[in-house]
Amino acid sequence: MHIETKLVQIGVGKEKETGAVSFPIHHATAYRHPALGESTGYDYTRTANPTRTVLEDAIAQLESGDAGFACASGMAAIQTIMALFSAGDHLVVSLDLYGGTYRLFQQILSRYGLSFSYVDLRDPEEVEKAVRENTKAILVETPTNPLMQVTDLRTIVGIAKRHEIITIVDNTFMTPFYQRPLELGADIVFHSATKYLGGHNDVLAGLIVTKGQDLSEKLKYLHNSIGAVLGPQDCWLLIRGMKTLALRMERHQENAFRVAKFLKEHPAVREVFYPGLEEHPDYAVQSAQASGYSGMVSFRIQEAWQVGTFLRNLKVISFAESLGGVESLCTYPATQTHADIPKEVRDYVGVCDRLLRLSVGIEHADDLIEDLRQALDLCLTVGRGI
Repeated sequence: MHIETKLVQIGVGKEKETGAVSFPIHHATAYRHPALGESTGYDYTRTANPTRTVLEDAIAQLESGDAGFACASGMAAIQTIMALFSAGDHLVVSLDLYGGTYRLFQQILSRYGLSFSYVDLRDPEEVEKAVRENTKAILVETPTNPLMQVTDLRTIVGIAKRHEIITIVDNTFMTPFYQRPLELGADIVFHSATKYLGGHNDVLAGLIVTKGQDLSEKLKYLHNSIGAVLGPQDCWLLIRGMKTLALRMERHQENAFRVAKFLKEHPAVREVFYPGLEEHPDYAVQSAQASGYSGMVSFRIQEAWQVGTFLRNLKVISFAESLGGVESLCTYPATQTHADIPKEVRDYVGVCDRLLRLSVGIEHADDLIEDLRQALDLCLTVGRGI
């Protein structure tokens, strides 16, 4: 069955009693037992909930995994995964990394004895050098947030397997519609489902998918024990959003191509980062391991002082955090998503004060380009002292 059909059919036929096409929201927290030692499969909603089960089964199927877990946020999903590790364990992590993940690792989990090495995972030699005796996993963002660097997942999986460690992939930017890391040998995939999977900037959620019985059982235990599970109302919203994922991702990508090509030609723009452009250094890798390029475009404006002018004058595109919704959003990583990363680290990675990140929505591309054009033109006008 094609993924477009799998998405639309989430929950269909699962409600046996009424035949409801849209799977209902089960708000119950407790469930009656038929008799001593018997269960319907649902006992307490932290452990399992019928609406959540439909969502978890769906994401596991979409990612070609064995088990899915719905969490209260993307960060809750990462925290749940990190509970696999113990004090003294070490992880190799993408150098260009979402600021919230960096904050969790450096300011919180490091206090519990975990350590992290941040490496450009596009360089296999550097990855090999970073692996230690106590290394337990490689955590990959691909494409990275916000520089859109692409890691060759097959290469990373090969390194991980040689060292008998696991590979964890943040698949938020691509979604299973365009990229399925478990099919390339990864062990765990996670999403900030708040983004493309939800798709409407109205639900906070995280999803995890595991491959293999042992790993799935461990995550199931941690998911229940930690308890950062997704509530039934949000599960239902996420199911509803995912039904249109295929259509949305196609439009996001179509618009992103046009926006990226426009930005390349505007004199106020110094550099564009979009892995769908053939001149992108990782274009070949992205094309080999994924079926598309998604809708995220980052770019550097010519001068840092132009950022304020640009953001103030956007009319259709909203200056806001987050990404992946139907509405186009522009983020300034230096003061928003990556604000908790020290400036010297940001500058070293390339997340400078001239960098902007666009989550290209599904509006008409002409309107988005015109909005960008007028805001960028004003940057040049102000620069000439007019």
